[in-house]
Amino acid sequence: MTLLDPLDPAHPRALMRLPGTGWDEFAFAFDDRRIAMIDARSVSDTEVYVYEMDGGKRTRVLPREGETPAHPIASSAPQFSRDGKSLFLTTDRDGEFQRAARLDLASGALEYFGPAEWDVEELSVSPDGKSIAMVINEAGVGTLRIYDADTRREIAAPALPTGRVSGIDWRPDASELAFNLQSAQGPSEVWSFVPASRTTVQWTQNQVPGLDARQFASAQPIAWQSFDGRTIHGFVTRPPARFAGKRPVVIDIHGGPEGQSRPGFNGRWNYLIDQMGVAIVEPNVRGSLGYGKTFVGLDNGRLREDSVKDIGTLLDWVAKDPALDATRVVVVGGSYGGYMSLAVATRYRDRMAGAVDVVGIAHFVTFLENTESYRRDLRRVEYGDERDPAMRAFLTSI
Repeated sequence: MTLLDPLDPAHPRALMRLPGTGWDEFAFAFDDRRIAMIDARSVSDTEVYVYEMDGGKRTRVLPREGETPAHPIASSAPQFSRDGKSLFLTTDRDGEFQRAARLDLASGALEYFGPAEWDVEELSVSPDGKSIAMVINEAGVGTLRIYDADTRREIAAPALPTGRVSGIDWRPDASELAFNLQSAQGPSEVWSFVPASRTTVQWTQNQVPGLDARQFASAQPIAWQSFDGRTIHGFVTRPPARFAGKRPVVIDIHGGPEGQSRPGFNGRWNYLIDQMGVAIVEPNVRGSLGYGKTFVGLDNGRLREDSVKDIGTLLDWVAKDPALDATRVVVVGGSYGGYMSLAVATRYRDRMAGAVDVVGIAHFVTFLENTESYRRDLRRVEYGDERDPAMRAFLTSI
């Protein structure tokens, strides 16, 4: 770890050598005497440390030194409070979701605040330490909320188009918050929010000659019951009302598998929606992010085809919708979504009009044997260990 003055880049100062390669999310205390940081071993297993600039001591604060948690903990975005006595961060230590919390550095106690049922994707303490901005993944919609750092009470939530907020960044005087907003009407437009006046400003607007992006349809949330009674979520974007009769459907399955379909700019799908009258359905089958850490693991190993069955019950949902044509359904996916496309086309071939596989996994054994070594163990946790004969036989069978 090296300290660098951007105005004097020729004289870096080496602070310490950190073991491993997963160190990230460095944040200075307000007095510049300590640094908070994350050591990430996997997406679900991280540790939070505090480094003392004077003396070079590094202390693990979550989980605390000497503590051995019963299960892996994932934490993110550690930032010091104004008085330096605590860290604000997100963590799933005590539940399913990445919740916002205040970590008391003396006692190790965690005080949670904000929503309990959704993941906090971004957390940013204002430069004056008085406010906290958070982006919350609410069933795929990225919402922006502002909290008082001292009371942890919500003080503002701007009204924005349905989409995904990202890249929150405070003005140096903490009077305004900039962010990106991706919606059906445009990819990654730049906005800002002034908490004092509760006003928003859109700074950029993508324009394409001959197209009015304001007319593009927005995705709407949907949910249905799967084969085991579990609720599965997703989104549907419906074509304009001028298209009569039952509409054909494209089911677009995300990759990952720990990904998540989110409402945003549809890009080329807008041609199918606006010009051909096709409905686009984007499911978040089990194994997707955003619905709790248990949900993420529901497709691991031998449970792989349970996610395929989720699409089977989605086909039932399509058949019950009077505006959709269950005889004209195409499934599309790339990477892991490509595997899903192949699997759905195999298991439900009599109910599919077509399937598109983009660089999908057709055989998990050859995938695991030939993927880069640095990600092989991580993928074995997800898909299963192909070196085990029984697991190898299972992976071959699907």
